[in-house]
Amino acid sequence: MSDSLSRSASGKFSGLSRNTTLVRRNVNPQETQPSDVLVERFTAWKHAIKQLTAYFEGIAEAEHDNAKELAKLSAVIQLPFKPGNQFSEEGGIQDIYASIRDKTRVIADHNTSLAKNIEATIVQDLQRTHGDIKSHIKNIQSNAGKLATAVAKERELSTKIMAELGSSVTNMQQMPMNVTPKNDPYVVNQTVRKQMRKQIESENMLHNAILAAQAQSADFEGGIVRGINSAWSRYAQLHAQMVGAVQQVQTALAAQLGGLAPSAEWEAFKRRAEGHLDPKTPLRDPTKLSYPLQDDKVVQPVRVGVLERKKRYTRRYSESLYVLTPAGFLHEYDTTDPGLIEDKAPIFSLFLPACTLGPPSDATSKSFKFNVEGRKDSNGTLAGSLHIKRSTYAWTFKARTRADMEAWWEDMRACAARALEVEEGTDHTGPVVAAVRGAGYQSSESDEEMYVSADEAGALSDGHETTSTKPPSYTEKGERVVGADAKALKDHQAAEVAHQDGIAHHEEATRHDRSSSEAVGPDTTSEGGVSRKVSQRRAEKAPEGQEPHVQFQEPAHIERSESKFKEIL
Repeated sequence: MSDSLSRSASGKFSGLSRNTTLVRRNVNPQETQPSDVLVERFTAWKHAIKQLTAYFEGIAEAEHDNAKELAKLSAVIQLPFKPGNQFSEEGGIQDIYASIRDKTRVIADHNTSLAKNIEATIVQDLQRTHGDIKSHIKNIQSNAGKLATAVAKERELSTKIMAELGSSVTNMQQMPMNVTPKNDPYVVNQTVRKQMRKQIESENMLHNAILAAQAQSADFEGGIVRGINSAWSRYAQLHAQMVGAVQQVQTALAAQLGGLAPSAEWEAFKRRAEGHLDPKTPLRDPTKLSYPLQDDKVVQPVRVGVLERKKRYTRRYSESLYVLTPAGFLHEYDTTDPGLIEDKAPIFSLFLPACTLGPPSDATSKSFKFNVEGRKDSNGTLAGSLHIKRSTYAWTFKARTRADMEAWWEDMRACAARALEVEEGTDHTGPVVAAVRGAGYQSSESDEEMYVSADEAGALSDGHETTSTKPPSYTEKGERVVGADAKALKDHQAAEVAHQDGIAHHEEATRHDRSSSEAVGPDTTSEGGVSRKVSQRRAEKAPEGQEPHVQFQEPAHIERSESKFKEIL
């Protein structure tokens, strides 16, 4: 029997616990204030009316501003036009402009009238509606708000007492000898029922008050909507009146402008002016360019293709388009499409005559690479790179195939093996002005004759001053240089001769010590009685003032001559 009582008490406790949990979950602070729903509703209406009032105030202000701007615009038109000989004085476009100026001022007056009517009727009505909404909100808060607060307090007290009932039941089940008369579940349950009846009475009172407030609010909200409708209808009426008046002005102006023939002013202008451009004049074609030295051999690339260069810091290969020029420069472009380099500048340039070209990969290598080592005066630059003070730099290039590597290596070998110098100081002048003016036109026979005559002018002149239009040519070291760089070249040649003499004296002095050198080894030198082994880097580098060394192996595919580069030069 005790077990059955225990089970029944446990089941009762479980039901009470679930009810308590549901009550706690259903008690929402917003639900305890039903009047707040209506207050929030009409607060939103208050903001809506305020926004509409600001809207119509803005329309009125815009109409005032529009009237001011139109008045200013009417003053923009100044008659007669300057210069006064371009248009007809009467019966032309100047008469139309005079009408535009006058009628613009009339339209400005209509805008001012509309703005004043909006402020006097629509805006004032909306402001009164806004005040009525504020009064209605105060009534709801004073009547239903107090009852809602009382209901919230009763609900909190009911929740507290129901929690005490659950505690008393648990205490009796676990420690029945500790139950006091005040904590008897029966007594606590009667307190809960009493509090619940009091809560329900408060809620019913609030319910009736809310129903009355809702009925009153429904009628009040209908009045708000009717006021908005009335305000907009009034605005539409005033605006239509203004638009109708403006339309009449615009129609009259359009009729006056339509009476002017489109070609009347032009025909009058043609009668007064001369020198019209012939419409049959052809347009210039950017693909048909002709200018001096356009096809000169020094402006044509030796080789254009794609190579990969190892980056100095990331140690990764980056593929780019490279161009080898007759001047001995290897230019890098940030693209792999040869058609896109016309509008680009090189991001890396290497002057090969001042560099040492390393050997290409042998036939057993799986990669097709070669190195280029340059002195600090080799002008190898990279845009935006950090300046590192070093005597030499080394760059590694890699081709896609062995054939590409061999072709690039041979052409670069020809550039690295000689320093190109200007043969003679020349002045590239000629029909430059004619070429610039005729850019984009098809070359005619007269133009060809003009170019021929300019080239032959120097040969046919008998003692008169002429200007050579022959493009500059390049040759091996040792040929005469005439021009602005003659003095610098002479100084450089003198330094080379002195250096060669020093080398000759040094070789003569070391012949007497040949036996001691051979005893030390073939790869050593004797200086001041001390034998030193010549490093591979020193053996590969060219002495100061001499042509750079070119490292190469002796396979059959590298024994080809430099005839290709010589043909280009």
